[in-house]
Amino acid sequence: MTKREQNSGSSFIKIVYFDEESVSDLLDVSAGGKEAATTEQVKERAADIHSKAEARAAAKFNWLPFFGGSAEASAGVSASNLGRSIFNKTISNTILTDYLARANEHGGITQLADLQVIARKESAAFMKMFTPYMAMLKMGELPINLAGLDEALEAAKGYYELVGESPRGEKCILRFNIRAFRNNYGLVDLGRMQLVFHGILVGRAAENSLTMAAEMAPGTDAAPVNVRELLDGAEAKDDDLLDVYDVLLAGVEHVR
Repeated sequence: MTKREQNSGSSFIKIVYFDEESVSDLLDVSAGGKEAATTEQVKERAADIHSKAEARAAAKFNWLPFFGGSAEASAGVSASNLGRSIFNKTISNTILTDYLARANEHGGITQLADLQVIARKESAAFMKMFTPYMAMLKMGELPINLAGLDEALEAAKGYYELVGESPRGEKCILRFNIRAFRNNYGLVDLGRMQLVFHGILVGRAAENSLTMAAEMAPGTDAAPVNVRELLDGAEAKDDDLLDVYDVLLAGVEHVR
């Protein structure tokens, strides 16, 4: 895989994934808690925009006198939704721009590129990618509720692991917060795009530990022992471990 230099001179033109909660924590810790004041200022600005949006929406709907009280209710609901959307987007975009401005200064962030991202078969990520499509198909009498399975998978796991492989065959494990995808992207889209990932190295794990069977039986070896492991013992097992990265950001870069 390619580990980008942090001053690569490139910029994102499309954001696919952004774990803003993790990034917010990272910015707070890096600044020694000083970010709290900035966050409050952002919230105040967003709240002001929220109130102005409510006033505009109320003016828009209240000119319809024949709706009576219903017009006021509609104005309130529309203004509340619009204001909440602006509020959330303002905070999210501020965290994103702050992170992009400071990412190059943080030595704990690894930038990864030129990876083909796939879900290992029999893994929770593999199931999560395809259960929504399977639930839409009429497949006769099945012993399981596919729609219910999709909901159960989302409730059971907050992070889903995919395997990233470079053109040279080097592999790593990328972990994604299922709620951090933007612009209606999802796990299935990652394998179709040429993306740059920003991640934090959080540990090492074997690829065969990603299967659902291995997750439900931690501490057991999901794969058969091969000859190399028998001859080399623990050293061979350690060689088979892959770096695990929690992904903070994924997007398409425009290289200058």
